[in-house]
Amino acid sequence: MSDLMNKLQGYKDCKIAIYGLSVETENVLSEIGDNFPIIGLLDGYKQNGILYGKNIISLEQAIACKVGLILVAARPGSCKAIAKRIGKVCLENKIDLLDIRGKNLCDKQKVIYDFSNTIGFTKKQLELKIDEYEVLSLDLFDTLIMRQILFPSDVFELVDYKLRSQGIFIENFSAKRLDSEKYLSQFSAPYLKEIYTYMLEKHSINNISPEDLADIEWEIDYELVVPRQEMCELLNALWKQKKEVYIVSDTFYTNEQIIKILEKCNIYFYTGIVLSCEYSTGKKQNLFEELKCILGSKRCLHIGDDIVADIESAEKNNISAFHIYSGLELLEKLGYLGLWDYLETISDKIRIGMFTAKIFNSPFQFESKNNKVSVDCAKEIGYMFFAPMITDFVIWFHNQVNLYAIENIWFCARDGYLIKKLYDEFTGNDSSIYFFTSRIAAIRAGIRNDDDIRYVEKMKYSGTLKEQLIDRFGILTNENEADHYGIMSYKKEILKKSSDDKRNYQNYISKLNIKNGDVAFFDFVAKGTSQMFIEHLIENHLKGLYFLQLEKENMSDKGLDIVSFYETKETSNSAIYDNYYILEAVLTSQEASILEFDDNGNPCYANETRKENDMKTFQSVQDGIIDYFRTYLKICPQNEYIINKKLDEIFLMLIHHIQVLDKGFMELRVEDPFFNRATDIIDLI
Repeated sequence: MSDLMNKLQGYKDCKIAIYGLSVETENVLSEIGDNFPIIGLLDGYKQNGILYGKNIISLEQAIACKVGLILVAARPGSCKAIAKRIGKVCLENKIDLLDIRGKNLCDKQKVIYDFSNTIGFTKKQLELKIDEYEVLSLDLFDTLIMRQILFPSDVFELVDYKLRSQGIFIENFSAKRLDSEKYLSQFSAPYLKEIYTYMLEKHSINNISPEDLADIEWEIDYELVVPRQEMCELLNALWKQKKEVYIVSDTFYTNEQIIKILEKCNIYFYTGIVLSCEYSTGKKQNLFEELKCILGSKRCLHIGDDIVADIESAEKNNISAFHIYSGLELLEKLGYLGLWDYLETISDKIRIGMFTAKIFNSPFQFESKNNKVSVDCAKEIGYMFFAPMITDFVIWFHNQVNLYAIENIWFCARDGYLIKKLYDEFTGNDSSIYFFTSRIAAIRAGIRNDDDIRYVEKMKYSGTLKEQLIDRFGILTNENEADHYGIMSYKKEILKKSSDDKRNYQNYISKLNIKNGDVAFFDFVAKGTSQMFIEHLIENHLKGLYFLQLEKENMSDKGLDIVSFYETKETSNSAIYDNYYILEAVLTSQEASILEFDDNGNPCYANETRKENDMKTFQSVQDGIIDYFRTYLKICPQNEYIINKKLDEIFLMLIHHIQVLDKGFMELRVEDPFFNRATDIIDLI
């Protein structure tokens, strides 16, 4: 009795529906025969018709028929997407949801951060296995290359969005595209143009040609692919040692298109390419037989990620096989690292796909003793952990500027350095201003009276009064007994110094070409101190647009106009309070902090305390954030820039669970000269 039949023994007395309309379903039906009551076939998009001698039914019909089991006949990578679609309904109606390997797809997998409970292979083990064979056969998608999306079917959604942006609306486009591929795959391995030709004819669609549709899908998919770098480096080294390498792929792309993908990924290390559509047969049919005809008597090892199409199908054709994990499989084995519960939109799928393509780009996750997931590059830290939240903030900031119709946009030094860069790229212009300021500079110029001095005094300084006078107010006193007098004893000197600083600061501001109307005033995480004192220097109203406002209730009497990305009500159950310090360490500029301005309105800087290696490290982190930002905006349809703070927070929190191996990053410090404090990053992680 087969494994599948064994797993179904407990369901002999209940009705069963099979989810899926592909060849896998036909194989399952053939194996089951008449041993179990199969009442119909389910599909995510099609709800009527007949296939393989069975009625296609809706999920509602299956529920009405009191189905006890839905058996998902799909590749492992597709099963999770199906579970996301119908899992909740199955639980509510007490319907078991299993894949054809017996896995319960409704089980909530525990989030873990290492592969200690996963059987996997090291790079060395693969190399030793390869040594036994003359020829290598390589799967392409998810083995040598991967897409920066979560599921392959997400490509169809992106095509649909592209068509809509061009004014072409095809109802249920993704369903029709997938259904057409499934239908034609029963008879052969179709080209992409053939799939779209069939789809347009079947549904009487005449406002676009199959050639144009095929080109759009190809262009979108081409932009999504990246190489799995370590796999490619390994194979390239073997190729240089004269090992024969064949790329064997189930695909609807032409040979020329696959070559272009390979060239994009710098893959030139192959003897030949064997494609399903070129031979009109897939791996699960006769494609490996075609490969054997090419190889003759040479011993071949096939390497791939798909248990059925790559491993089982190769072995059925007497070709040895070696299984490596796709990025998606690795992510799934860790319980999706907690990301799954916040997956809703195509934007979310792209974010998680980009993350997966980076952190699990390599299949070799079993090299260390504890198999802990790790990141060893500051650039990737910025890309994976920080960039999603920063990207959403920039989008939010732009939305606020439009909402309030603000033309003057000031990004305050130094936290605004990177944000301005990203914002200017997002808007396509550089009309925003990088505004030279700091809490110290704003206070020195903006103090007007005793109340202002007392406000500053309440913010406790870590040092003596003498040190505070010089650091916060720029006043040097030789009196060693300064602490005995109190700060108000120096109000005359403070106010006089402030008068000079105000004039100099206004000389700087006069050069900024300020338009009439409000100023969008960016601060990252702050109470509003800088904004309050800068308002004493200019006539324009400042509209504070913050990432997070601290102590909002304590600032309510200051008359400040501030909205923030994270509102107070959101922070009670948010990770942001515990982690914004980490972001502050890297969202900075190469310049030292500004203290004040000279007579000509030029900034005067404090002494630089950061080391050269610190500068290089946070620049690498920023490079990663910029790389992510550009990639996300390129992939995601413009109308789908949907902010998901909860998902952003999960990405950010992963820095506490994933091993950070970049020494420079772990040696960073968060410096706050206003309070005369410094915090080591390692203490925050």
